[in-house]
Amino acid sequence: MKILVIGGGGREHAIIKKLNENKNVSELYAAPGNGGIAKTATCINIRADDFNGIVDFSISNAIDLVVVAPDNPLVDGLVDLLNSKGIRAFGPNKRAAIIEGSKGFSKELMKKYGIPTAKYEIFNNESAAKDYIVKGSSYPIVIKADGLALGKGVVIANSEEEALSAISSIMNDKVFGESGNEVVIEEFLTGPEVTVLSFTDGNTIVPMISSMDHKRAKDGDLGLNTGGMGVIAPNPFYTKEISDICMEIIFIPTINAMKEEGRPFKGCLYFGLMLTNEGPKVIEYNCRFGDPEAQTVLPLLKTDLLEIFEAIIDDRLNDVNVEFDDKSSCCVIAASGGYPEKYKSGCIISGLDKIIGEDVFVYHSGTKSEGGNYLTNGGRVLCVQAKADNLEEAVANAYNAVEKISFENCYYRKDIGKKALGGLK
Repeated sequence: MKILVIGGGGREHAIIKKLNENKNVSELYAAPGNGGIAKTATCINIRADDFNGIVDFSISNAIDLVVVAPDNPLVDGLVDLLNSKGIRAFGPNKRAAIIEGSKGFSKELMKKYGIPTAKYEIFNNESAAKDYIVKGSSYPIVIKADGLALGKGVVIANSEEEALSAISSIMNDKVFGESGNEVVIEEFLTGPEVTVLSFTDGNTIVPMISSMDHKRAKDGDLGLNTGGMGVIAPNPFYTKEISDICMEIIFIPTINAMKEEGRPFKGCLYFGLMLTNEGPKVIEYNCRFGDPEAQTVLPLLKTDLLEIFEAIIDDRLNDVNVEFDDKSSCCVIAASGGYPEKYKSGCIISGLDKIIGEDVFVYHSGTKSEGGNYLTNGGRVLCVQAKADNLEEAVANAYNAVEKISFENCYYRKDIGKKALGGLK
């Protein structure tokens, strides 16, 4: 079986590593891939947004399955195009991917179907949004660009001045491009955050192991929002009781709502949750595997990933027994100094050869291979993941490994898992 995975980050590296475990996979390709992915798959010089290039390559190389991993190609309809050409593809179609592509759509969906979320208002006019703020908001308050923004289109404002400035930046200065044509202003929820990735064929939904992302750039949840600086799994705050509640009032209702709207969701649906005093509420949906959640959760998956993908495409997920290891996992992101703003690329990475052990793995997020060396080629460079019998060991092993890595201006958070470990005591 020949498989093409679209994307070039740590998430795609994790998907490719898992797919490679299936003995029926004869050829693996990545478009465009990265330096680390090249050890497992053939990287082809086609961008994730080059839809015609992807279709042409898939046809000329008789690709059996295309896995569309990033948000932009999903929201822009790559799966639809592939299917129209008779090419089998994993991921939601354009109509379903809107659940991430428009925060306004997802908020209205939750309101219509009674799915718990933060109170909100939607604005497509800058002055109206500012009037709403001035008329008396309580702080902190959350301001979100409606569209895709690489996981960074959220501002938590602690004052009227910060809120007004955020609206100007998003709607007038277009710091997130066209994604900021509309904003969602919502109440600030408090409580432990939980991510639950889930497999779904539009009828059956199978949640994966819960996790806790660390979005802020600096220790103590300070600094700018990033695409994610580290993850632990499972999340100790997400108990069996809460899991059952989420299945009843959030997961199943979401799948049923999308089906009712004529937008059945088939793929990986990401639930970003807040466990508030009033119960679990949805912060956001994503239409794909999270990054770096995928690098943390997929290593715990015991069931064959390709088997799951095939079952989802064929509407028979209910026939698959999806199982996970009863272990803990932690990943720590080694990033380029300056990320998520300006950073330097092309720095030589050293120390990777010192990381050994079957329960530790380094996923490449932003690297390229040149002259026998790995060079930095992105803000988030490497994702160092470790699994162990308990969370404390997994965190310790991940940090023991990441400390062996070095490149110019390398930085990483020192407190990944600290809040979770505190929650266990």
